[in-house]
Amino acid sequence: MILYRLRCAKGHEFDSWFKDGKTYERQEKRSLIGCPACGNAKITRAPMAPRIGKGGKSVEAPVEAPAQTAPTPAPDPQMAALAQAMPKEMRETLLKLREQVEKNLEPVGEKFAEEARKIHYGESDKRGIYGQTTDEEAEALAEEGIEFGRLPWIPRGN
Repeated sequence: MILYRLRCAKGHEFDSWFKDGKTYERQEKRSLIGCPACGNAKITRAPMAPRIGKGGKSVEAPVEAPAQTAPTPAPDPQMAALAQAMPKEMRETLLKLREQVEKNLEPVGEKFAEEARKIHYGESDKRGIYGQTTDEEAEALAEEGIEFGRLPWIPRGN
């Protein structure tokens, strides 16, 4: 199974599960996928979240791994509750993903959208960054064609 983040021609984003990438491509080509918000069948893939293997032992990277991510590093009580309710393997995988992001990317905090634009337009050195952004800022970045990914930023600890 694979989870794709999809976007309709009107800009609505939603997630959908498929047996595999070929199944998605077949359904998309035949306009069998509809936006749950407006019913529009003109669908494209948006930046994707990682796919988690059945046994929780492996994480498959996105096909097009974004150089920038926009997790929500601030403590979030709702995310903490969600993390406690999720299967142990999924929580462990997300914690490993968080560790890799923190180890390999530069933190830019609330200036994520601003710094992502600078990188995209060549005003700043190309590098991987992570930080915070509002839904509105993320939508504006996507409209500008700036590739990034949003990650569930679950808290550490029990």
